[in-house]
Amino acid sequence: MNICLVIDLLGSSPDNHPLPVDDVQLLDTTLRDGEQAPGVSLTPEEKIEIAQALDAAGMSVIEAGSACTSEGERNCIRAVTDLGLEARVTSFARGVQSDIDDALACDVDGITLVVPSSDRHIETKVGTTHEAVIDRSAELIDYAKDHGLWVEFLGEDGSRADPDYLVELLGSGLEAGADRICFADTVGHTTPEATYRTVSRLTELGPTSVHTHDDLGLAVANAHAGLSAGANMVHGTINGIGERAGNVALEEVAIALSHGYGIETLELEAVYELATTVARNTGIPLAPNKAVIGQNTFTHESGIHTDGMLKDVATYEPYPPETVGRERRLVLGKHAGRAGVEAALTEHGVDVTDEELAAVVERVKALGDRGKRVTDADLLAIAEDVQGRDRDRYVELIEFSAISGTNVPTASVKLRVGDEEHVASGTGSGPVDAALKAVRTALGQRAHADLESYHVDAITGGTDAVVTVEVEMSRGDHTVSVAASEADITQASVTAMVNALDRLLVAAPPEEPVPGPADD
Repeated sequence: MNICLVIDLLGSSPDNHPLPVDDVQLLDTTLRDGEQAPGVSLTPEEKIEIAQALDAAGMSVIEAGSACTSEGERNCIRAVTDLGLEARVTSFARGVQSDIDDALACDVDGITLVVPSSDRHIETKVGTTHEAVIDRSAELIDYAKDHGLWVEFLGEDGSRADPDYLVELLGSGLEAGADRICFADTVGHTTPEATYRTVSRLTELGPTSVHTHDDLGLAVANAHAGLSAGANMVHGTINGIGERAGNVALEEVAIALSHGYGIETLELEAVYELATTVARNTGIPLAPNKAVIGQNTFTHESGIHTDGMLKDVATYEPYPPETVGRERRLVLGKHAGRAGVEAALTEHGVDVTDEELAAVVERVKALGDRGKRVTDADLLAIAEDVQGRDRDRYVELIEFSAISGTNVPTASVKLRVGDEEHVASGTGSGPVDAALKAVRTALGQRAHADLESYHVDAITGGTDAVVTVEVEMSRGDHTVSVAASEADITQASVTAMVNALDRLLVAAPPEEPVPGPADD
């Protein structure tokens, strides 16, 4: 199979259905392979939250971990199996009986039994023979099935194994009773053509999965090549996290199957919340340009693009953002045009004449030419200046202090809210966290707003660097982005947050007076 044919298959439309299967399942290994990403270690509570989000999104199989790792890991897996999820919950198991016993002790529904399949892994890593792997695998599969487990049989490093041996090994696993077999591109080594050739042979044996990594940037292409060859399950992780360059990103597989092939695998509206849940708990942020869930995916700045989007939202988007639980955003900078600036002003309830609009656009572009992304607060300030309007602030920072050290970080703020002064303090995991909690307390719950994003950039070097903190906050249907630059990161954070809250409360004032801390 040549690459042109692979591209043709991957690019076909639902009306010209190219896949030999019409029901594809996804196996999520975020809690196992994803957790093996450097620096990631999930607590039982974090695994529970992610597992519940996966189940809510309709994931078919959740690999909750490797039961053989430790008692702590087994406790994490038990916490997931105790949830009573709709998804099948499994454990990774090596080719030793004790791993199966550890999985059974966690009350999982099944296992992915992993044995070496390439010469490098069989002879060098494990120090055994091809025949011994086949014989031992059959014994272990029989043992697992006798104990009521669903068994998927995976040949590790299958993309570098001798194809004839891989077929023999995985075929013997199906004969021993395995429910399905899996082609594993363990080190992200292979290409779509090679994947198609091998998986085509495996699918003749029985139900086949594909497990792909992204070391060559081909994880999605290889997964779809496997599906084109007849596989009906894809292993992967949310956000594509995992060892080295990561696993195939299941949200990308899901949207490609839905949009390009008319095959539904997940509740797509839940994808973005799922992605942010994984990012928050793993500490691995979403890349801005990440497909499906990156910040830039449905964000438009270019004047040509924005003008087209305002006329027809499909002009520069393959599918609506609501499909995956997102919202469309228009941002301003050096590429902004009249249509985009006018739309942004209208969104904030600001009407301008043609002359005023031209002046605002010119100043927005001037800011962009200096390398600055124009926030909502910048835009509104420009419009106020162009129109000669004085703005009455609703919330203003009067005083602020923060203490951090060996004790619990604390902060206190004094705000003017309307005609009143409110003072509050807070504690947190750091001075920024403490300060932001103090601000929320001072404003009270009826002025609640959600912090959608928080980003810090150092704009000068050295220990006295000036930092810019940009926050995006929302309240109801209103969203605003604000940036503040200070030498002190806590001061910049508080200033940005207070200014964002001020803009939000001016746009949509609370129906009742904002309470101070004593009223909470």
